[in-house]
Amino acid sequence: MAETDYTLAEIATGGAVLAAAIGFFFYASGPGGPSAADSYELLAAFRSAEGISVGTEVRLGGVQIGSVTAMELNPQTFLAETTFSVASDIILPDDSAISIASESLLGGSYVEVIPGGSPFNLEPGGEVLDTQSSVSLITLLLRFVGAAADE
Repeated sequence: MAETDYTLAEIATGGAVLAAAIGFFFYASGPGGPSAADSYELLAAFRSAEGISVGTEVRLGGVQIGSVTAMELNPQTFLAETTFSVASDIILPDDSAISIASESLLGGSYVEVIPGGSPFNLEPGGEVLDTQSSVSLITLLLRFVGAAADE
């Protein structure tokens, strides 16, 4: 049986590839937003939560400030109750609004926070009452086509 000799360059290349793979694994599996230790949770109920799921980004002014942590359907109200985390250094007024927005016509969705002007703030575990559900592109197109057909 022949003994294989590896050159120093082959060993170094293999080590670099292995280190890159390990680094990518930790990068991909790391948290995308604030961790539980430096965030607080808020609630919001949407008529339609189409396009978002657990892990969806929560943004304020285009900057990620948290993520969706839980979603469930309330069988009494038929609303999608959503729990989301917000970085603890972001204090939101209690009249803030929240909406589901699209990144582009073909892109994904995210949760957008629109801060209010109240002097009172949302407490951890509080509920954002002013919500705007996602707008379906197909529904908009059907309305546009229907309006054009009526003319």
